[in-house]
Amino acid sequence: MNNICKLLIGMMAAVCCTSCNNEWEDEQFKQLASFKAEINNEGVTSTYVRYKPGGVVTYQLPVLLSGSTMNAQERTIHVALDKDTLDVLNQERFGERRRELFYHLLDQQYYSIPETVEIPAGESEALLPVDFTLGGQNNARPLDMSDKYILPLTIQDDPSYNYQVNNRLHYRKALLNIIPFNDYSGSYDGSLLKIFLENQKDNFMLATHKAYVYDEKTIMLYMGVRDVNYLDRKKYKLYVEFTDEPLNEGSELKKKLRLWTDNGGEDGNNFKVVLLGEGDDDKFKEAPYYTIVEENDPVKPYLKHIYITLSMGYSFEDYTLSPGNRMKYRVEGTLSMQRDLNTLIPDEDQQIEWN
Repeated sequence: MNNICKLLIGMMAAVCCTSCNNEWEDEQFKQLASFKAEINNEGVTSTYVRYKPGGVVTYQLPVLLSGSTMNAQERTIHVALDKDTLDVLNQERFGERRRELFYHLLDQQYYSIPETVEIPAGESEALLPVDFTLGGQNNARPLDMSDKYILPLTIQDDPSYNYQVNNRLHYRKALLNIIPFNDYSGSYDGSLLKIFLENQKDNFMLATHKAYVYDEKTIMLYMGVRDVNYLDRKKYKLYVEFTDEPLNEGSELKKKLRLWTDNGGEDGNNFKVVLLGEGDDDKFKEAPYYTIVEENDPVKPYLKHIYITLSMGYSFEDYTLSPGNRMKYRVEGTLSMQRDLNTLIPDEDQQIEWN
């Protein structure tokens, strides 16, 4: 009797062991195709692209194949534009009354993308190359960053394809929010930039001023307290060009800034540059300038800190908030930004620690 019991126990153990071993040889999860496109709190994927005038910049979007076993065959993943999802996003976030805040579909002149990408057998990931030309065709029409742009992509599904799509939220679709960058764009600390309304003693200020790319050496800011959420923001664009001209003779650190707007004059915002300094004598006042200081982190030597400071003054008139009643503003002080670069990372868009 004991021998029979032992034999039965041994047989059951053998069956269990065999079952466990076979279990790990089988696929535990479905092999599904998806994008790797992490979203932010606005439900889109921040996609940083270096601005190169007249040049093409390639962004590599990862395409993944899930599963617990290795992919055994070559698969052709089909990708298409998905304007419908962009329309839904705009309606859900902004509604019909705030169409000026909508994300815009990136025009085809600014990008090209293949219709398929191959995932080889034995691999579970491939890179979909998206080529961006942010200056437009022949660099004749640079992307206007007073609007927000999305390249909405989806993985197509069809019974004839040799894969299945992962239909979970944010896996099948990629809403790429295109953010061009140059050496000067980013978020500037505005705590030292004072904004005065005429005949008012106390000043306003914004904690952060977002600087957008205009071209390789120029950024675009919004005047006063305006930002991307203002419906009339396009009437108050301030362009800041970083020249190579020293502010004063013998001064290598301070270099001149050139400020202008595309909506000036008496019928527009009546923009004027203001010299900074004490007293009424222009001889002792300074024109707008910038400084750039670089240093390596003392604890993490691979981390490079770049400190950019803008010193500027300008005046403008708000003519849209209260039609018929122009409000005059004076803005003066400094904007500062710290850009951190992880020099161990070869890809520039990933090397910068964005905030």
